[in-house]
Amino acid sequence: MALLDTAIQKQAQTALKENPEPVTLHVFTQAMECQYCRESHQLAEELAALAPDKVKVEVHDFVSDKAAVEKFKIDKIPALAVVGKEDYGVRFYGVPAGYEFTSLLSGIKLVSQGKADISKAALSKLGAITKPLQLKVFVTLTCPYCPAAVHLAHQLAVASPLITAEMIEASEFPHLAVKEQVMGVPKTIVGGFGAFEGALPEPAFVDKVVSLVTGGAV
Repeated sequence: MALLDTAIQKQAQTALKENPEPVTLHVFTQAMECQYCRESHQLAEELAALAPDKVKVEVHDFVSDKAAVEKFKIDKIPALAVVGKEDYGVRFYGVPAGYEFTSLLSGIKLVSQGKADISKAALSKLGAITKPLQLKVFVTLTCPYCPAAVHLAHQLAVASPLITAEMIEASEFPHLAVKEQVMGVPKTIVGGFGAFEGALPEPAFVDKVVSLVTGGAV
């Protein structure tokens, strides 16, 4: 059974065909696919079938394909690495379904464009980040506010070569949600510097990230 119904397929196909450059969805799963691995894999294949000239799929075994795991720095499954001419560090851990399907389409578009659509002020503030930084956005598939936070995190990853950003579906990785004390979503973990909750507008999101990294010097 298809994961995407006819109406969603048509909308997704239109969106994908407008992307300027092709992207590859690197799917990380395992030989005996778990439920979520299977769904993540199927979703990627369904998207590629809608626009084969814009979306390709490469499947990697998390256990045996050590080269790909190390290359894309994958540490759990199911995982999707969205890669275009460059790898901007745009990642999805867990099935990007429900409201997060929007995040997947926007992530593909971002990587295809190879350019973040954020303000000059935001780009300037990102200059304060001088070391590699990982953003982790915890979400649930029923949260209507989560895609905005995921999209902004991915925007920052595309904007800065030092930033990587991943969506993590909390219910699929409960041990991580407990570790990071996820009591509400979206919750954005900013490297080892701190965290914040909520779908903040771009200026506030960037200020919060930079402030945590620099100790308040925005």
